[in-house]
Amino acid sequence: MCAKIAVAMSGGVDSSAAAWLLKEQGHTLLGVTLKLFQGGDGAVRDAQRAARQLDIPHCVVDAGPCFQARVMDRFAAAYEAGETPNPCVDCNQYVKFGALLDRVREQEQELVATGHYVRLERDPGTGRWLLKRAAHRSKDQSYVLWALTQDQLAHSRFPLGDMSKGEIREIAQAQGLVSARKKDSQDICFVPDGDYSAFLRQYTGKNYPAGNFVSETGEILGRHQGIVSYTVGQRRGLGVSSNHGRLYVKEICPGNNTVVLSENGSLFHRTLWADSPNWIALEGLQGPLRLRAKVRYRMEEQPCTVEQTDGNTLRVRFDEPQRAITPGQSVVFYEDDVVVGGGVIRRTEEE
Repeated sequence: MCAKIAVAMSGGVDSSAAAWLLKEQGHTLLGVTLKLFQGGDGAVRDAQRAARQLDIPHCVVDAGPCFQARVMDRFAAAYEAGETPNPCVDCNQYVKFGALLDRVREQEQELVATGHYVRLERDPGTGRWLLKRAAHRSKDQSYVLWALTQDQLAHSRFPLGDMSKGEIREIAQAQGLVSARKKDSQDICFVPDGDYSAFLRQYTGKNYPAGNFVSETGEILGRHQGIVSYTVGQRRGLGVSSNHGRLYVKEICPGNNTVVLSENGSLFHRTLWADSPNWIALEGLQGPLRLRAKVRYRMEEQPCTVEQTDGNTLRVRFDEPQRAITPGQSVVFYEDDVVVGGGVIRRTEEE
């Protein structure tokens, strides 16, 4: 059945191809580009050109205040707290499927579509919307969509979920879309050069002071350049020599402005604690549940046992120790191809 769909258009090949596919299916489309921060004019122009080529109306929505409060401010606060956030999770939850969906409803559009590589199905038994991995795992983006609610999923469409990147580029080239040869973005959109430390200093106006690198026993090993410059598991750029072999960031401690370094073996943990759980495939946990989980975007899911110790806390115990479980990142649970739910990692537990 045809619908009135607002397509989130970033100016890239994926969103442009998604719009073309939906138009071919007979839907009535409105291209929408979110203006998120200063410096995004190039993406807006590319999206406008794609919309003209597709002969669909297009508008620009100023989502800057929401993006700043829900994504950039949270990004900065997480780094200051010694965590490593995933801003794409917040952007999808609060901006692309939050503020944009609200605006779409105001304009009497029925659905929001994006160029994410995931699949969406309705469970005939429970009536719940199920988020599933893309058919081609190399492009799967389900990890960054675990926080979407049932209402958000019910009003979303993902036309690229069964297709490969190669197929998408072929469609874009065949239709002569300006984005056909545009490179994929590899960095966080508001930190295009990947220098998070420089961005945070400029964005917050703060000078994050140097402090001590310390060993697990508290021995001073050297000086760091501010805690926002580091993340768990990092080895490069430490500038510390040691008689103990290669050293890695094990923990970031904003309370005393120290960064704990350790050998690689100390980075492995079986158990993590997470909060802010969101369940997609079920209403909630009634007891311990065997699932598979991943704690980073690019890793294979690992078998684990999940239990919800209270309304906002999850305890996850993996069958085998996992390396560099990082506070601020997401733990996402799977059963086969279905995203069961997820949460935000807060700490690991020593065995």
